[in-house]
Amino acid sequence: MIDPIPVSLITGFLGAGKTTLLNSLLQQGELTDTALIINEFGDVGIDHLLVETADEGIVEMSDGCLCCTIRGDLIDTLSRLINRPTKPTRIIIESTGLADPAPILQAIMGHPVLSDMLRLDGVITLVDCINGMNTLDDHEEAVKQVAVADRIVLTKLKGCKDSETLKQRIAALNPTAPMFDDPQRQPGFSELFNSGLYDPKTKTADVARWLNDAALESQHGHHHHDVNRHDSRIRAFTLLTDKPVSAAALASFIDLLRSAHGPNLLRVKGIIRIAEDQSRPVVIHGVQQIFHPPATLPAWPDDDRRTRLVMITKDLSEDFVRKLFDAFVGNTAVDTADQQALQNNPLAIPGFRGS
Repeated sequence: MIDPIPVSLITGFLGAGKTTLLNSLLQQGELTDTALIINEFGDVGIDHLLVETADEGIVEMSDGCLCCTIRGDLIDTLSRLINRPTKPTRIIIESTGLADPAPILQAIMGHPVLSDMLRLDGVITLVDCINGMNTLDDHEEAVKQVAVADRIVLTKLKGCKDSETLKQRIAALNPTAPMFDDPQRQPGFSELFNSGLYDPKTKTADVARWLNDAALESQHGHHHHDVNRHDSRIRAFTLLTDKPVSAAALASFIDLLRSAHGPNLLRVKGIIRIAEDQSRPVVIHGVQQIFHPPATLPAWPDDDRRTRLVMITKDLSEDFVRKLFDAFVGNTAVDTADQQALQNNPLAIPGFRGS
């Protein structure tokens, strides 16, 4: 079986500095054997690199890096890359500043062929410190870009008058994403990529880094600025249980949740202790209605063998999701519905709308 190619998405609102970051990585020689999918060749400084060949919108450089413009559908572009005789070892996609990241992630995770050939490594979101507060106030797309991120890079810090308020706001939206805010330097390749999810090449997994659920606990209860209409709709929380979860119960929980509230599941990441084989955990991750096929790790990466699900939702209460989860793992209280009741009558939990 061919190891899937890791794919990373670099996103951020207009003027956040995505192209500047990519140019820095190119100049440092960090993108060897990487395919870089961009919107326009002219925006990325490839002139200083020796171009070996150019064919069908793909520029191949002497260090093995590929630059590819999006022609039509992203799925077509990805298909052309993975069908090349020499496949890239990594793919990086630069989105437009106005883009909702969800459709891009769904193209990677939901396509019947691409989901076997590619794996989502992470989402890197850039935020312009000078204009970041106004951008988050005025554009819901920018709020979603922060909410789904695995890494957040603050840019233009030298001219920023109130970076702390922006940092608090970002941390409230997405406590699990490490934030890079050093005005003296941009983060390097190893800091931004290799998110920690299982790497079939090295046979290792750093699930603690990938989930970063400990950050949610430390963030809980901290006071933040007054949220605006966009921020107040976003919630981040963790579902935990010591009990093993049957594969059927997990599938039913995910199916019920995404069928009724899929558009409101901005990001779901988790490691599951499956009852049928408790020696090997299963990792899941999804964006809205689309979930990547569950992957079984060869062993637990550490001594923590609890099921942990990190949820980032929009217009979906933590209490509702928690009750639904408890019903499927057998943690129901006397006056709440269990799994059988939910499957027979999805209205047993207030707020649930069946498909």
